[in-house]
Amino acid sequence: MRILGMDLGEKRIGLAVSDELVITAQGLPTLKRKEIKEDLQQLVEIIKEKQISKLVVGLPKNMNGTLGFQAEKVKKFVDLLIEEYPLEVVYWDERLTTVAAQRTLLESDVSRKKRKKAVDRIAAVMILQGYLNRMKY
Repeated sequence: MRILGMDLGEKRIGLAVSDELVITAQGLPTLKRKEIKEDLQQLVEIIKEKQISKLVVGLPKNMNGTLGFQAEKVKKFVDLLIEEYPLEVVYWDERLTTVAAQRTLLESDVSRKKRKKAVDRIAAVMILQGYLNRMKY
């Protein structure tokens, strides 16, 4: 069983995959968003290639815990994805993961240009690793 973590943004989709023992999350190349059909097709290919059985999707909640416009957009996208390729979906609170990812990259002294390319992948790793850590307990 492998799990795919996803940080869905307007321009990019950050991805991470668990190891086969479902202990650690590793980043995958970030997908640049194009049109919805192509985005879905690329994700289905990754799901098949990596033999994914579950999807952990970062859900952008408001700071008070409510769901806003962005969260609804994420849910609609995921609904389309599971129409194309049915699999179990878990939504994971992603509040501040992008901020934490940027902070990690800053502390690692990564250049601004490289940070922009890596932040979505790091956020996806944080989302998936948070879920994996919670599964252990």
